[in-house]
Amino acid sequence: MQRYEYRVMPAPRKADKVRGAKTTEDRFAASLTAVMNELGAQGWEYLRADTLPCEERTGLTGSKTTFQTLLVFRRPLPEPEAQRPVEPVLPLPAPPEPSAPVRRPTPLWLGKAEAAPGAAPALGPAAPRPAAEE
Repeated sequence: MQRYEYRVMPAPRKADKVRGAKTTEDRFAASLTAVMNELGAQGWEYLRADTLPCEERTGLTGSKTTFQTLLVFRRPLPEPEAQRPVEPVLPLPAPPEPSAPVRRPTPLWLGKAEAAPGAAPALGPAAPRPAAEE
């Protein structure tokens, strides 16, 4: 699939003076032709002209929307180099066989987890709180 690189630049606002061009349209067309030929010599292909909104600040807090006309150019990106073949991934070696069977620990019998009936154990006084926390 062909990939492209893009370049966007503002369209000329004023027509340059050109010998032989008498009207504003002729001078403006000559200015656009010069820009397109200059970029075409560098390998850029003219794609389109777009007019897009642009927020501009006015004063300290104000803003206004203006419209900017942009020329869009593109050129093909160089094809990526041929990728070298991927070497096959070798499988991991099998783990070694254990020499002795694995012994599982025997569970210990600790007895019932019940407390003897009777009075609750006595608790000591609460720890004093430092003055900084109050």
